Amino acid sequence: MNNANRVVRARAPLRLGLAGGGTDLSPYCDEYGGAVLNVTIDRYAYAFIEPSEDGSVIFVARDLGTEERFPCEPGAVGKGGRLMLHAGVYARMMHTYNDDHPLPLKVTTYVEAPAGSGLGSSSSLVVALVEAFRTLLELPLGLYDVAHLAYEIERLDLGLAGGKQDQYAAAFGGANFIEFLPNDRIIVNPLRVTRSHMNEFEASLVTCFTGVSRRSDTIIAEQQRRMVAHSSDSIASLHQIKHAAMEMKQALLRGEICHMGEILNRAWAAKKRTADGISTGQIEEIYQLAMQSGALAGKVSGAGGGGFLMFVVPPESRVGLIAALQKSGALATPVHFATEGAESWSVDRD
Repeated sequence: MNNANRVVRARAPLRLGLAGGGTDLSPYCDEYGGAVLNVTIDRYAYAFIEPSEDGSVIFVARDLGTEERFPCEPGAVGKGGRLMLHAGVYARMMHTYNDDHPLPLKVTTYVEAPAGSGLGSSSSLVVALVEAFRTLLELPLGLYDVAHLAYEIERLDLGLAGGKQDQYAAAFGGANFIEFLPNDRIIVNPLRVTRSHMNEFEASLVTCFTGVSRRSDTIIAEQQRRMVAHSSDSIASLHQIKHAAMEMKQALLRGEICHMGEILNRAWAAKKRTADGISTGQIEEIYQLAMQSGALAGKVSGAGGGGFLMFVVPPESRVGLIAALQKSGALATPVHFATEGAESWSVDRD
């Protein structure tokens, strides 16, 4: 760090997966090519980096109430700790960009959604951490670089199960149609949707937290097992899900919100056929209540099994839907989009 009195801050938005989720998983995307449509929302993962006072390396996760301290020595940082995302990013950045020389830093984070939310919170945190280190070390990395580096840290270095969309959504921000092609080629297509269409879509969305933070690795492992086995039903469902992403992109560009709802319902039905456990009794109860309370469509955001559901509803009926869901004990809120992706800045330390 050039100035010991400076603090680097960064944030990356979380996302709603609108369509195509699951087609960004290998080996499906490697063989057939995947496509997803997502949009970032005004919930963020934050990362702050400053020099540590005692020369050690400190990781703090405010939302988890966890703090870990390590000697600033090669191979010591992260050993035996719980904050593996912090340690994974720190280790990669020190190895690749600082000649394996650990720096005495305090890295503090928090995320505005629980882990296992289905909003891509873990990947957004990794992107925020990478973005903070990019500014700290003054690295010439673009958005694709930040996203790809975050993907490698999470999926390859740490071996965490998951696809590729979350890192790119968090890095780029906004509404994106993202293509995942063979040979690890990824194309992010930011959608130029008119302001009125985006306003109408935003006014038509409700998110609802099930109260259950799920581990997605079991579901993802099952999806990948079926992909490897070339399960005809699973592959056919993934083809439908990919087509739904393409179809929904066109509907969003045209502002056809009701049509988007129809596509959402079809894609949700197809998604449930790709693995067991994607839907649960609780999810189905919330879904049925929402449909009876004015929703046009709904689905789980993310791998499934819990986390957040999203619903499309006529804007004039949104307040009633939220009230009905909250009355049942679910945490339902309106949605506000975030147009910017990962950002970082620095300030003077108090």
